[in-house]
Amino acid sequence: MEKLAVEGGRQLHGNLRIHGAKNAALPILAATVLAEGQYTIQDVPHLSDISVMLDILTAMGAKTKHKESNVLIDTGSLITSHIPKDLMGLMRSSIFLMGPLLARFGEVIVYPPGGCAIGERKIDLHIKGLQALGANIAEFEDHIHCTANRLFGADIYLDFPSVGATENIMMAATRAEGKTIIRNAAREPEITDLQNFLNKMGAKIQGAGTPVIVIEGADHLEPVEYRVIPDRIVAGTMLLAGCMTEGDLTIENIFYEHIESLVSVLRQCGVEIERAHDIIKVSSRGLLKPVQRIETGPYPGFPTDLQAQLMVFLTMAHGPSIIRENVFENRFKHVAELCKMGARVEIKQNEARIIGGTRLIGSEVEATDLRAGAALILAGLVCEGTTYINRIHHIDRGYDRIDQQLQSIGAHIRRIPG
Repeated sequence: MEKLAVEGGRQLHGNLRIHGAKNAALPILAATVLAEGQYTIQDVPHLSDISVMLDILTAMGAKTKHKESNVLIDTGSLITSHIPKDLMGLMRSSIFLMGPLLARFGEVIVYPPGGCAIGERKIDLHIKGLQALGANIAEFEDHIHCTANRLFGADIYLDFPSVGATENIMMAATRAEGKTIIRNAAREPEITDLQNFLNKMGAKIQGAGTPVIVIEGADHLEPVEYRVIPDRIVAGTMLLAGCMTEGDLTIENIFYEHIESLVSVLRQCGVEIERAHDIIKVSSRGLLKPVQRIETGPYPGFPTDLQAQLMVFLTMAHGPSIIRENVFENRFKHVAELCKMGARVEIKQNEARIIGGTRLIGSEVEATDLRAGAALILAGLVCEGTTYINRIHHIDRGYDRIDQQLQSIGAHIRRIPG
């Protein structure tokens, strides 16, 4: 097992290109099972979650290859819709295969998905949505068996705008007979990217990015070549890294509208941000101002996936700030690790009060989940001394060689034996 050693006190300067979005690539890879043939998916990052998805597809008979930033997939040779239990347990996003496999084969067997332990993440909305399309669901102690001779369009209301449920229903509905309407749909950019991919295949979907998505069942879908959107969470993490180290950073391949909620907060804190097309320049000098209150929420609200990183940034502000976490109930696990480094954060139910202006000290800490790990890297960049971060396999699930990316802009960060 490896760990990361991060030396603090170095400004970050230079240019950095953001890789494709993990949370867009995973459902798109799952959607390739909807139609037989050869796909080329471009700008796919090298992440452990991506590797697991490709391993699942390979285990079911597909031919896959991840060369540089392109994934080549041939799903014509799929021989089963039974997702391997051991692989499904490694990653939450394996559940994305449920809808498309059911639509293509009329049957799918799934197991409880894995992922970060950040709170309750039920799949009941996925199941209810597929049932509305005509699926028969048999739940057993350790697996779920879904069958459907045919799928039929339905009017579906989601009790919560779940990203995964919205995407699973979208994919299944592309091959359903008639019209499907998803109400209170999630609005994240990754859903719009999935819509664009499916429409390029021949699907008839409109409304992604709004609370109402309409899908007309398509008679024919075919393989395509497609480029994944940039990762807005990686972009936000790197923006914060540039701000915190008082550097001058130019970030390329970034969709400004996807990170507007973060940019708004940073500007309130006194950070200078310039934009031009898909490029953002960030610089920070002098005292950072605190923010009265930030609340996480579904897009276009402030992303829960940037909450931990923002908290580290706010430890440098001069005064108290409050973050309210509204999405996952266990998303403050990083607080205990930050406090080991000298941060002053008070937790009361789902609110964190950050007392800014305290100097962080290098310590031995643990990445409790993916975004917590990213937050600890940010803390390490600005602390006194060296920070050692354990359990970095969590970080590798969402950041493509983050140590090499940060090294390229001046950070002293390296992998060492654990």
